[in-house]
Amino acid sequence: MSAHTPSPSSPAPVPGPPARVPVVIVGAGPAGLALACVLRDACVDCVVLEAESRRFIETRPRAGFLEEWAVRALWRRGLAGPGLLNAQRHGECEFRVGGERHRFRYADLSGHHHVVYPQPRLVTDLVHRYADAQGGDIRFGVRDVELHGIDTDAPAVTYTDPDGGARVRLECAVIAGCDGARGVSRAALPAEYREPARLDYGVGWLALLAEAPPSADAVVFGIHPRGFAAHMARSPEVTRYYLQCPPGDDPEGWTHDRVWAELHERLGAAGAPPLTEGTLVEKRVLDMHNHVARAVSYGRLFLAGDAAHLVAPIAAKGMNLALFDALVLAEALVAYVHRGDAGGLRRYAETCLRRVWEYQEFSEWFCELLHGPSSGDPFRAGMAAARLSRLFDSPAAAASFAEAYIGAASERHLS
Repeated sequence: MSAHTPSPSSPAPVPGPPARVPVVIVGAGPAGLALACVLRDACVDCVVLEAESRRFIETRPRAGFLEEWAVRALWRRGLAGPGLLNAQRHGECEFRVGGERHRFRYADLSGHHHVVYPQPRLVTDLVHRYADAQGGDIRFGVRDVELHGIDTDAPAVTYTDPDGGARVRLECAVIAGCDGARGVSRAALPAEYREPARLDYGVGWLALLAEAPPSADAVVFGIHPRGFAAHMARSPEVTRYYLQCPPGDDPEGWTHDRVWAELHERLGAAGAPPLTEGTLVEKRVLDMHNHVARAVSYGRLFLAGDAAHLVAPIAAKGMNLALFDALVLAEALVAYVHRGDAGGLRRYAETCLRRVWEYQEFSEWFCELLHGPSSGDPFRAGMAAARLSRLFDSPAAAASFAEAYIGAASERHLS
């Protein structure tokens, strides 16, 4: 019998009186934790509820490219630690097409860089700041979270305490749903808003993590008739790779030898250094799709991060969008709690969705460029070839791509 399950003769746990706090944050990912840190610094009380353990969220494998505006925004708010500020910077990427290498120096065109900082490290930094340094209230391992009264002036969140098994009720003014695409927050919306607007790309990506040093000093996009491939540095000892595959493919069918043979083939180019092979410590298939919630805010519920939208990892946009949401929502909540100014909350959906749809449009454009040549459709392949030619030959097209790739416009929307 579980330690959390009372014996048949034990009385049912009795819930305590409800507590009240201005903001309840559901989910301790980058969005929820960044929001909590900013609120705590501004003396806005909040409680963070997380279904997983602290160890789990600090070690969960996730991507790790932050756009420079996001690093600066975190630094201005005191949330960028030494690890992030000293992390490796990238200002170039490389396309390998038809056995040739095309270097693309987007920092020269945009004035902005990417910072290589895996999401688990950022989560670890933010948890430490909120829970350890600030003494913030974060409750791990909570079960059966439910949202109540989101369309009223008295919303609340209930959950089962993992230790005693009692139901706990938190009454609040606002609920921030930061618990991902499969979380309870979006599911709490009325039925007509639960299914997001969705775009399926019809391809899968085999996500690989190799215990091998990076084989290039930049992100590499391999565009090949056999399928797309990518190389992305994670650390001096670990490299992230992607291989296009059928959606729903079985990762166990990709043996060590098969993976490396495909990577060598799809990323091969004249003059390119050979790939350094290593043990594959992660293999999982991602079905590539994007979606946007039909209601990013509803009543007293505000969605942020993957709960509000999902962007396929084609251009490393997900974590950056989550931070954008969190910082916009944080400013709105501080104004609401301290000054009674609800204008930022009313504008939250409009502000975030403008940025979301710009990232979604770029993701779709980039997806066609990367996957068109392997689609089996001569029209799509021809369109992809035209996009590549324009990118390489037109300074105006290159500058436009660089700004979208690095998300430079995001900074203009944050104070």
